Amino acid sequence: MRALITFAIGASFLGSQAPMQCSRTPDPTLRHEETAGDALYELAQRFKQEGNTTGAKRTLEYLVERYPSSRHFASAQDELRELGGASPAPVASQKP
Repeated sequence: MRALITFAIGASFLGSQAPMQCSRTPDPTLRHEETAGDALYELAQRFKQEGNTTGAKRTLEYLVERYPSSRHFASAQDELRELGGASPAPVASQKP
């Protein structure tokens, strides 16, 4: 019985330990995350380069409306003004 208890305690201890991992230095040139605001802003830039101003305006309007905390918010508003689009008000977050 004592051996069984010792085994159970040992097994639970070993199961709670993190596995060994090799250390490595990540490549700083690789992106780890892309936010929705980043993706929308990049899409708007592509539309603009292709001459699709309607697509660029709609995409920028969506970015400004839905992602006011995006790092591209101010740039998107400026570009909307340049393209002659209205800068919509951000959507207020809904709390239940």
